[in-house]
Amino acid sequence: MEGALLILIPISVLLVLGIVGVLWWAARSGQFDDLEGPAHAILMDDDRPKTPPSDNAPQ
Repeated sequence: MEGALLILIPISVLLVLGIVGVLWWAARSGQFDDLEGPAHAILMDDDRPKTPPSDNAPQ
C-alpha cells in the first residue's frame, strides 16, 4: 500500500502542476479575453439567401 502512494502522490502533483501551467498559458495568451464575442457573432450572421444572378447580367 505504501509503495503505491510513493508513486501516485508525485504523479498527482505533476498532473496538478501541468493543469495549472496550461491554464496560466491560456490566460496569458488571451484565450479568455473575449468570452461574449463569438456568441454575438453567431447571432449577427447574415441569414438572407443569396439572390440568383439576373438574366440581364453581362457574360
